[in-house]
Amino acid sequence: MLKIGIILGSTRPGRNGEAVAKWVLEQANLRGDAQYELVDVAQFNLPLLDEAVPPAYGQYQHEHTKAWSAQIAQYDGYVLVTPEYNHAPGAALKNALDFLYNEWNDKAVAFVGYGSAGGVRAVEQLRLITAELQMAGVRNQVMLSLYTDFENYSILKPMAHQQKNLNDMLDQLVK
Repeated sequence: MLKIGIILGSTRPGRNGEAVAKWVLEQANLRGDAQYELVDVAQFNLPLLDEAVPPAYGQYQHEHTKAWSAQIAQYDGYVLVTPEYNHAPGAALKNALDFLYNEWNDKAVAFVGYGSAGGVRAVEQLRLITAELQMAGVRNQVMLSLYTDFENYSILKPMAHQQKNLNDMLDQLVK
């Protein structure tokens, strides 16, 4: 059975991303077509990229990098859950992606963005980044608006169509 990591890319205190990632996990687990797991970037305490050797060589010096590598390497594909800050993904997710290379190669990736514009611009940039990491991005994505999918901009209450969007995206990812 395929193993998919749902990567929570925000480390910000009070982040909306935790509720988003848990919603994705709960809905994905109802499908039965893969094994889905939540991976929280915040739990790895990654500093700004501090490896001297480029990640393509896989010569990791630091324990935090080795732990991150072991976690990511076990998955067949990923769902990246990202906020949009200033028209871009959060720095913590970009940094986490940059720490590794071979672990990402030849794997599928899907995107769930959230923000005032549904995280669309953050996902747009992540598509470029993940392509350089030799990941295969699926076309469909989930775009959660702070205005319509959250109550008071902080309590996740996805509109009904978001469930279909999520399932369509996961269909492509698993395929």
